[in-house]
Amino acid sequence: MKKNTLLSIMNNQNGVTAIVVGVSLFALVGFAALAIDTSHIYVARNELKNAADAGALAGALVLYNNNGTAVNQDANQDAFNVATANESDGLAVEVNWTGGNTGDAQRGHWSFATGEFTPNDSLAPVDLWNVPSYYLDANPNFINAVRVVARREATPAGSFFARIFGHDGFQLSAESIAYRGFTGTLPPHEVDQPIAICEESIRIDGEYSCNIGRMISSGENEAGNETGGWTSFSQDDPCTGGTNAQEVSDLICGDGNPETLRHGAFMATNGGEIQSAFDKLITCWDEANEGRTEPWNLTLPVVSCSGNNMGPCEEYVGTVNVNIIWITEAGEDPQYRDVPTEMGDWECSDPDGGAACWDEFVDNFELLNADNASPAPYEKKTIYFLADCTYHDPAGASDGQNFGIMARIPVLVK
Repeated sequence: MKKNTLLSIMNNQNGVTAIVVGVSLFALVGFAALAIDTSHIYVARNELKNAADAGALAGALVLYNNNGTAVNQDANQDAFNVATANESDGLAVEVNWTGGNTGDAQRGHWSFATGEFTPNDSLAPVDLWNVPSYYLDANPNFINAVRVVARREATPAGSFFARIFGHDGFQLSAESIAYRGFTGTLPPHEVDQPIAICEESIRIDGEYSCNIGRMISSGENEAGNETGGWTSFSQDDPCTGGTNAQEVSDLICGDGNPETLRHGAFMATNGGEIQSAFDKLITCWDEANEGRTEPWNLTLPVVSCSGNNMGPCEEYVGTVNVNIIWITEAGEDPQYRDVPTEMGDWECSDPDGGAACWDEFVDNFELLNADNASPAPYEKKTIYFLADCTYHDPAGASDGQNFGIMARIPVLVK
């Protein structure tokens, strides 16, 4: 009896083993289906993301017209065209957009503070000057981004083994947002002269301002600090290599920065006097502005000056467009040599010039000393400038700070 019972139990176990094996095979097939279809879905969605990235970047690249004076309503069309030129899983991606600023291709505002995109069909740019950075970040009327969603919904991504379980396909989508910020990293030949402007001199309460003018001395001015200096543009070990006077002089009225300027990297600078460079700059100014009666417009790099003076190497933080309105040559202050009697729309009441004209000139252009309080004094070998508050051609990559110039190259933020 016991022997028969034992044989009976063993026979029953054989049956159970068959069942277990059958169930296990079914589970293995399910896991295989899951693994294969998951990989397939990942690839298909990655292709959708690439399409959305390409579309958003294409739209943001043309978000403004050439000089930034208006938002380009055709940016949506460019975003749509580029996105739908891509494929996912061998089929064209879907972008649900037929026109305007609705659907899957939109212009709008990206806020870094909230991490959110707000659609906005406005075509009017906002002023970049004399407003806090946080205001621009929070202002939905500041159009600075393009959003694209690429889909596989009308034609879902097909499944392989999952259809055994009733899943014939998978609806997928991917969203991308490209942002147009402020000029940072610059390609070669984008700035005009080897002069660097201290960011502290063009900010009021920490924000970019073009309400007042400034001065650049060849050395220390009466306030004991500086607002700019010379640069060789070199970012290759600049803090040990220093600034070569001959290199700076050779760059005056040349082709600008010979190599790419990398935002956030240090740049060789010099706050002292380089007479050869200054003399050459005077000659260049005369050639560019016959009669010295109109502002000389220049695009220059902005650096973060250490302490009260420009050191031998400073961090490159952005780009600004300025108007040089006067350059004084050698001579003692009481002589008031080279005093302007007219500049742009301004004309001195005394055509003979002198101290009275200088006072009128300083008052008219609101020229300040480096202390941001007292009027700019008359000094020899000094450059007087105003930040230019008009729209300029976008330039460089979107990794700089706001000094009034939008970037040309967008960056993905989502």
